[in-house]
Amino acid sequence: MVVQSPKCVGPNANGGVSGDASALKTLKSSSPSPAPSTTSFPRRSSARIQDKKELLVRRRVELLAEDEDKNGGAAKKRTTAPAVASSNRRRSFSGSDNGGMEEKPMDLVPEAESKKPIDGVSGPSATNPVGKSDHAKIKDTLRLFNKHYLHFVQEEEKRCKKVVVQLDKKSKGSKSKKGAVTEDTKSTAKRPDLKAITKMTENKETLYSSKRIGNIPGIDVGHQFYSRAEMVVVGFHSHWLNGIDYMGQNYSKGEYSKYTFPLAVAIVLSGMYEDDLDNAEDVVYTGQGGHNLTGDKRQIRDQVMERGNLALKNCVEQDVSVRVVRGHDSSSSYCGRVYTYDGLYKVVQYWAEKGISGFTVFKYRLKRLEGQPLLTTNQVQFSYGRVPQSISEIRGLVCEDITGGQENIPIPATNLVDDPPVAPTGFTYHKSIQVSKGVKLPKNTAGCNCIGTCGDPKTCSCAKLNGGDFPYVHRDGGRLIEAKDVVFECGPGCGCGPGCVNRTSQRGFKYRFEVFRTPKKGWAVRSWDFIPSGAPICEYTGILRRQEDVDSVSGNDYIFDIDCLQTMNGVGGRERRSRDASIAAVNSLDKHGDRSESVPEFCIDAGSSGNIARFINHSCGPNLFVQCVLSSHHDVKLARVMLFAADNIPPLQELTYDYGYALDSVFGPDGKVKQMPCYCGATDCKKRLY
Repeated sequence: MVVQSPKCVGPNANGGVSGDASALKTLKSSSPSPAPSTTSFPRRSSARIQDKKELLVRRRVELLAEDEDKNGGAAKKRTTAPAVASSNRRRSFSGSDNGGMEEKPMDLVPEAESKKPIDGVSGPSATNPVGKSDHAKIKDTLRLFNKHYLHFVQEEEKRCKKVVVQLDKKSKGSKSKKGAVTEDTKSTAKRPDLKAITKMTENKETLYSSKRIGNIPGIDVGHQFYSRAEMVVVGFHSHWLNGIDYMGQNYSKGEYSKYTFPLAVAIVLSGMYEDDLDNAEDVVYTGQGGHNLTGDKRQIRDQVMERGNLALKNCVEQDVSVRVVRGHDSSSSYCGRVYTYDGLYKVVQYWAEKGISGFTVFKYRLKRLEGQPLLTTNQVQFSYGRVPQSISEIRGLVCEDITGGQENIPIPATNLVDDPPVAPTGFTYHKSIQVSKGVKLPKNTAGCNCIGTCGDPKTCSCAKLNGGDFPYVHRDGGRLIEAKDVVFECGPGCGCGPGCVNRTSQRGFKYRFEVFRTPKKGWAVRSWDFIPSGAPICEYTGILRRQEDVDSVSGNDYIFDIDCLQTMNGVGGRERRSRDASIAAVNSLDKHGDRSESVPEFCIDAGSSGNIARFINHSCGPNLFVQCVLSSHHDVKLARVMLFAADNIPPLQELTYDYGYALDSVFGPDGKVKQMPCYCGATDCKKRLY
C-alpha cells in the first residue's frame, strides 16, 4: 500500500523534499538536507565489504602518522583519532551501545583526568590515560545494571514457576509438610534490583563508589532514574531505602578534611513523610526516622538528631549544598516510581517541632541554587513532554497513519520544519520483508516439541541453541536480557503457540510511534510511550535482495546488509559480542569459508519499500542496538534484522542506532572519502561520516 493516502497532506510526488526518489536520500541520514543532486549517504552495511580503496586510505593515514611520530611531530595526537585508535582496543565488561559484552575503542580523556584513577573502575582502565566521557560512563553502568537485573528477573521467574508447580502438586495430594512451599518462597524471594547491586559491587562494576559533594559527572538536571537501585550503582545516592545520603567520619581525612561530619550529599523527596512540603524551588524536608514503614506515612515516634538528621544540620552550619531527587508514581518503573534529579539545593534552616501525629520531627528548609536548568518536575508529577492524547492534539500533523492501517497501532507523521509542511512520501509501507526474484528462502526448520509455551530450557531445543536458556524474560511483554551473536526464536516448526516468550520479536508493535521531521537529520522516529531496556522495537523491513543486485545501484541509502559476522566480530561500529554463539550458528558460518573473509550475500533494500525502521537515524551514542534473529530457519545469511532498546527510553526521546561505519569508510562515486559531518548530537560523537 502506497503511503500517499488521502490522510497524508503535502505537495505532489514531484513537489516536496520527500516527494521524489532522489530526495529520499536526505531522509535517513544524520546529515542536513541539501540539494539531492549533491548529497548521498552510506548504507547500513558491513564495513567488511567496503571498496579496497578504504583500506588504502586507512593505511596511508597510519603511515603518515608513523612518519610524523618518528620525526617528533604531532602524530601522537593524531594516532588517537578514531580511525587509528580502533586498532588499540581493550576488553570491557561494562555495557555498550548494543548492551552486550564487547571490545571497545579507546578514546582520549582530558590530560588532568588521565593522571588520576577513574573512580569505581578497577584494573588497567583505572590507570590507563584513556576513557569515555562522563555521560557514556553513566550510560554504560546503567546498561550493565539492566543486564544483571534482567538475569535475576529470569531467575525469579524460574523460582516462581517452581513454586507454582510445587503448590500444584500439593493441591493434588502431595505429602509435603504443611507450609514447606511458603517457607521456601520466603527464604529465596529476593528483589532482582538488589541482587544486581550486590553483583556489581562484588565485581567492582559500580561507578563513583566514593561519595562526593555537588553534582555527579555525567548526570544532568532532569536525569531520570527508574529505581533507587540505579542511583546506587552510579554513585548518585548510595542507599536503596534511606532518604538521606551522607558522608561519615571516614571522609574526615583527605579532600574533605576541613568539614565536620556526618555531612549530607543527597536527599530523595518522594512524599514518604506526612510533614513534607514541596514548593518546587523552596522545600521543607522532614528528617529521617520515626515514621511507619508500612507505607501510610504516619509518624509513630520522635526523631533523633543523629545520622542523616545530623548530616543535614551540618550542611546548614557549613553552607554545603545537596543533590535533590524527586520521586513520583509511574507505571513505567518496575518499582512503581521514577526519580528525577532536580539539581543542587542549599540547606538554609533547620528546627524541631511537633509533627501532625504529635511526635517530634526535624524540619529542613532547602532553596534551589540559582543558575541551574529549569526544573523538570512540577512537585512530584513528572512530564518529559506533552504526549498527545488524540489525533486532534497532534501539532504539525501531516499524515494520520503512514502504515495505511497495516500495523495494529497507527503511526502518525508530523512536520513543524518545512514550509509548507510535507509528509514522508515516495515509498510503499510494508510491515514484513518482501522477497525479490532470484532469492529463495530456506525451508522451515524442525522446531521444538514444546506444547503451549516453552518453559523448560533443558528440554526445549530452541533454548539449547541459545546457549541453554531462553534469551528473553516475560516481564513487560518480553525483554531481551542481553545482546547475543544470534537469537534463535521459536518458529512455524515449533509446537508452542504465539504466547511463547521465545517469540517476543514476532508480535508486532507494542508502543505508539511517531515519525517526525527534524531540522538537520531529515525524518526521525520517537515513541509516545516509555520503552524498557531490552524491549523489541521493530524489524528492519524492505525488499530482500542479493548483494550483487544492488552493488551497482547508486543513490539508495536505505540498504541494510545482513551480516551477523559484523555483530559477532566487531567490524565497524557494531561492537563485538561473540559471547555465547550457538554451535549451529558457528558451524553454519564456517561452511561458507573463512569467517574473517566471508562477506554478506544478502541485504534488505528499504529504498522504495519498508516500515518505520527506514526513518530511524544514526547516533554515535544510540539508544537502540541491532540484533540478528533466526526463527523459521537457521541460515545466518538470511537472519531477520531486529532493533531492540539498549536503554530505558523515556517518552518523546528520538530513537537511534549506530549505522556501523568508521571514520573515512564512506566513499563517493569518484572514489574519494566523503567529508560529511555527523549531526547525531551525542556527547561521545565520533564525528564519523554519515
